[in-house]
Amino acid sequence: MLPEHRALLENERCPVADETLGQMYRSSAHGLSELIGTVRPAARASLAIYCYRRAHLASIGLAIAATCEEDDLTSLGGNIGADLFARSREAPQLPSADTRTNGRSKITLSTGPLSQLSPIEYEQVAE
Repeated sequence: MLPEHRALLENERCPVADETLGQMYRSSAHGLSELIGTVRPAARASLAIYCYRRAHLASIGLAIAATCEEDDLTSLGGNIGADLFARSREAPQLPSADTRTNGRSKITLSTGPLSQLSPIEYEQVAE
């Protein structure tokens, strides 16, 4: 990301209170939809764009955008808003049941050596 874009994102104000954003970040999918319902439509579109532009909040941005009108997103976000609207209407990629347990990714550990090291050969030094 270019430094000037980073500065713009850092100075951008969140359209909802920090407490509300924190609740959204920590909530389940069901809890998120309840919280989103409490936000006015124009602020909701602004929040969707705000979240989508940040990697750690992008999935929340998509979920919020799914509840927004296309006109609201495009009027506030231009091409980014239009792209966000389209992506929010795509079928979500759900993880398969065998790779997720209780909402967490399955972790596997290696059972063998990670690499084979060749033995070190020492040169005989004449004394």
